Amino acid sequence: MAQNIQFSKNFTLQELLLTEHRNFDEAQYNPPAEIVENLRALVVNILQPLRDALGSPITIKSGYRCPPLNKAVNGSKTSQHMSGHAADIVDLTNGNEFLFKKIKELNLPFDQMIDEFGFRWVHVSFDPSRNRRDILQARKDAAGKTIYIRPNI
Repeated sequence: MAQNIQFSKNFTLQELLLTEHRNFDEAQYNPPAEIVENLRALVVNILQPLRDALGSPITIKSGYRCPPLNKAVNGSKTSQHMSGHAADIVDLTNGNEFLFKKIKELNLPFDQMIDEFGFRWVHVSFDPSRNRRDILQARKDAAGKTIYIRPNI
């Protein structure tokens, strides 16, 4: 397992690598240096400022996903989780809709923010090369396939 690095006052590398799925020890827990730096940038630019503004914890449901793990969870083939640019987060104190609105209100430099399936969690990404401030909602269509729509916000 990679050395645990304290990225900020409230976030470590290890919590952005953890997964509840098994059999991903080597690939999942020893990311390349570039991915570690992308995770650090996500923490410094999005997660820690958000945590500071909330004054309460944020739980990371999913951070980095090695390609085999991303495939196992049916993640997008272009998922920003695989490059260390994204995290799925929840706010057990204030709720995920509040969390979503707070990210927008704080004008954080996110690339994408997605309300996942009625605020089951919030996907947020940071990529300094393309911070689009893209806001989406993930839903299932009639066939059960995930689709992304742009909300009228």
